[in-house]
Parts: sequence; structure tokens; C-alpha cells
Amino acid sequence: MNRRPLIAGNWKMHTSQAEARNLAKAIAAASHDLNDRDVMIAPPFTALTVVAEAIKGSTVLLGAQNVCWEEKGAFTAEISPVMLKEIGCTMAIVGHSERRHIFGESNSIINKRVLGALHFSLTPVLCVGETLTEREASATFTVLESQIREGLANVSLNNGEELIIAYEPVWAIGTGRTATVDQAQEAHIFIRELLTLIYEKDIASQIRILYGGSVNSGNVDSLMLQPDVDGALVGGAALAVDSFNRIIHFE
Repeated sequence: MNRRPLIAGNWKMHTSQAEARNLAKAIAAASHDLNDRDVMIAPPFTALTVVAEAIKGSTVLLGAQNVCWEEKGAFTAEISPVMLKEIGCTMAIVGHSERRHIFGESNSIINKRVLGALHFSLTPVLCVGETLTEREASATFTVLESQIREGLANVSLNNGEELIIAYEPVWAIGTGRTATVDQAQEAHIFIRELLTLIYEKDIASQIRILYGGSVNSGNVDSLMLQPDVDGALVGGAALAVDSFNRIIHFE
């Protein structure tokens, strides 16, 4: 299956509106020659509107860093999929390790977010991954299976392009440590095989699986050579134009 690569930049809690506008314009300009891959950026909520304006007319996609499952209501500090779509978002990151491990989001909450995004035609980027303790205990695949099965409970798909999975080993996020290409490919193969047990083979083969965990300009080429690595979820390196430009131009 020939899946279209996706490079996604997660800006986390960084950038003022002015900084976000300038960064987004620079990324849009750097992406103008790309027609065989997708580029998505997910700024903080406060910068979504200015970034949407900055990338208008470009091929850069707009994503959010989280999404609620309800259209509106008494959900203090949440943001609805309808609000995100109104701004121009087409994707939403769900279940990022920082949401899981800092803010205590459970698989069931993350599942509700996935369902809510899909209900309102936002593409969820479901993040999964193990901690260092879990990897050292040989529990990587057990953790991945529970996060995926519970995160996708009652999630039906018409086609695999409606969902994106991001494998992000927690021990490699912001640490400078990166899974070896073999470790990344091994995890991606496991995820792909698990998806074929959940969905029809044709649908599972369409789902893009990204790698996230200290992706940078020095390792992106080798990661993207792996047959089951369909892209990258980039953190810190997405905040600098030069490094992100090199990543989106992976060879």
C-alpha cells in the first residue's frame, strides 16, 4: 500500500501569536515545492486563528493539540471539534503522552476524544507509546495493544485515511534519545498487524503510522526509509524553520 507521508509539527505550549504567524508563514513558504507528502502544524489554541490566516492558500494543514468530544456545553478549558473546524483545523492530536502522563488522561477519555473528532469529520492523530520502565519490563507490545484497542473502542472507519496513529516511545520524547530504526519499525509492524485484527485489511493498510520521539534533521531520513513508518510527529525541531524545513524535505 502506498501511503502518503505526513510530517506533523506539534508546537506544544510555545509561541506568541506574532511568533506563530512568522513561523507558520516560513513553513508555508518552505513547503511550496512539496507535492508528494503532507505537512501539518499544530500550534497552541491561542495561535490557531493567526496561523490559519498565515497558511491560507498553501498546502500546509492545520491541526489542534487536543479536542473535546462535545459540540458545546459546560466543559471548562476544553475546545470543541466544531470550534476547531470553524478556524480551519482538519486534524487533532489525541492522547499525546503529556496528556496521559502529566494530566492523567485515561484510555477511555482518549477514546471519547477520538470518537468526537471523527463524528465532526476531524482526523484524529492517536498517540500511543510506552515508558522506559515499560520497555525495560518487555511490556511494550502489551501497552501498545491496550492503548490502541481501548483508544479505538467502538470506532468504525469507512476508510483508513480517517485515522492516523502516532507511535511515540515516551522515553524518547524531548530526551534527545531516539528509538533505533529497527525499534521504530518493529513497533510500527506490531501496530499495523494489530490494526488488521481490528479493521478490514484494506482499511488497516491505509492508516498512516507516524513515529514521534526526538525526530530531527539528522535521523529523519533513516526513519522514513522504514516501510511501515509513514511520517513523523515532530516536537522541538518543529519550532525552528531550518530544522523543520530539512525534516519536511526528508529524502
